[in-house]
Amino acid sequence: MVTPGLRAADVGCDHAYVPIYLVQNNISPACIAMDINQGPVNKARKNVIKYGLQDKIEVRKSDGLKELSPDEADALIIAGMGGELMLSILSERQDIVAAVSELILQPQAAIYLVREAMEGYGFVITRENMLTEDGKFYVCMKAEAKASVKDSHAYELTAREHKYFGRLLLEQRHPVLHSFLNKERKQCEEIYEELIRFPTEQSLMRQGEIIEEIKLIDLALKYFEQH
Repeated sequence: MVTPGLRAADVGCDHAYVPIYLVQNNISPACIAMDINQGPVNKARKNVIKYGLQDKIEVRKSDGLKELSPDEADALIIAGMGGELMLSILSERQDIVAAVSELILQPQAAIYLVREAMEGYGFVITRENMLTEDGKFYVCMKAEAKASVKDSHAYELTAREHKYFGRLLLEQRHPVLHSFLNKERKQCEEIYEELIRFPTEQSLMRQGEIIEEIKLIDLALKYFEQH
C-alpha cells in the first residue's frame, strides 16, 4: 500500500521485514525502522546488515514517533498493535502526522476507532484490504491526506456499518470480509442462545447488545446480496 517513491517510517518494526521489503523492491528509496524495545531493535539491525541495506534503512529505538523528525518520512507504517495504542502514538506527534502524505495502518483491535479518527487527522481511507491466516482476520488500510485526494468526499464513512466494517471493503464485496461477517454472526447467535438460558439482569442487558450486533452484521451482509 505504500506509494512508490515515498520514504517510510515503520513504527513497531519488530524484525524490520517491512522496510527491507520496501527497499529491496524499489518501493521506498529509504526507510526508518523503529521499535520501543531493545530486543526487536537488535534483530532489526541484524537483518538490515544481513541484507546489506545499512545505507538505506536506519534502525532506531523509539517510543512511538518520539525519535522521528517531521522532515524524515513521507509515509508512516503502524502495524500489529491495538487501534487505541495506534491512535495514542499518532496523537502524541501530530506534527509528524501533519507532515506525512499517507498512513499505512493495520490495527489488531478497535478498528472502527481508527477509521473514525482519520478525518480528525485530516486523512481519508483510500484503500482497504482484509486477510485471514490461521483462523484470524487482519484489516490493512491506507489513509491519505485529504489535500492530496481529488474527491475526498467519496471516501466518507456515511453509515454505521462503514465505520465498523469498512466502506471500501463492503463496496468491494470483499470475500474475506464476507467470511468474517458470517463467522461473527454465527458466534453472536451462539452467545445469544447461551444468554437466554440464564435470564439475569446482566444477561438481559447483554442480550440487547448482541441483538444490536446482529442487526449491524445483517446490514453489512446486505452489500453481498447486491449485484
